[in-house]
Amino acid sequence: MNASTSEPAVVAERLVKRFGAVTALDGVSLQVATGELFGLIGPDGGGKTTLLRILTTLLVPDAGSARVLGMDVVRDLWALRQRVGYMPGRFSLYPDLSVDENLRFFASVFGTTVANERARIASIYDQLAPFGDRRASALSGGMKQKLALCCALVHRPDVLFLDEPTTGVDAVSRRELWDLLGGLRADGLTTVVSTPYMDEAQRCDRVALVQRGALLAVDAPAAVAGSLGRPLLGVRARDRYATLRALRAFPHVQAAYPFGEALHYTDARDDAPAGQVARELTTFLHAHGAADATVADATPTIEDVFIARMGASEAAA
Repeated sequence: MNASTSEPAVVAERLVKRFGAVTALDGVSLQVATGELFGLIGPDGGGKTTLLRILTTLLVPDAGSARVLGMDVVRDLWALRQRVGYMPGRFSLYPDLSVDENLRFFASVFGTTVANERARIASIYDQLAPFGDRRASALSGGMKQKLALCCALVHRPDVLFLDEPTTGVDAVSRRELWDLLGGLRADGLTTVVSTPYMDEAQRCDRVALVQRGALLAVDAPAAVAGSLGRPLLGVRARDRYATLRALRAFPHVQAAYPFGEALHYTDARDDAPAGQVARELTTFLHAHGAADATVADATPTIEDVFIARMGASEAAA
């Protein structure tokens, strides 16, 4: 991580934002270090976009405060807007302008030119150059995202904010976009990116799990995945639906849910060894219609931790 010892690039303190009766952010606090690639991970409606819009001066919080590059997002909004780049979730460039026209326009807004900033955007612009005369509306989903990223970078921002940049694009474009973000990180650019895809968390230095306006966890991806706090078992059987119903009927079940080709199970007992739980669970499943079920240790992922933390949060509410 290319982090300095100075004040973090982004600081949010007890942010609250409400829309009528809906609380979009409920006392959110976090810090993002300079040079860090930081991920906001969570489902739609969790509060990710609201948080990003506050950090980019587009929304005013109802309570709490936030600073980006040491500047208050409310008091110093005009100065801050010159130093951040923002790529919203919805494609927001001018569809009737060409690729080159969009880039020239956004560069001119910030008092620069594409030629002057070529070094910053070269890795992305080189992929767009063959389509310079094509209207933005005629680009593929992946190329639209690359154009939007170029426009967000053309004024050399010190912090880049991206709202679900890989949503709605194909797997190859997702991988290419994350490779580009990795290159920007290697150059020292502080980046905050939101995504609903748990697997993308592994590309970040640190992540925050976001649900219903609150942060469920903030740490490095491996640390989050390792924080489940109890054994995780993987169950396989031919009839997954019947096996899932049997798992949820087990007397000590805490959670049971589909996960890829398997079913994942956690036990409500804090002190039960994994081997004991696996044996008891196997016996129970074989006696309740899943005679071919196998039970084995499973490696926790960020998605497993998210499901566990979400369940704990809902139980406490």
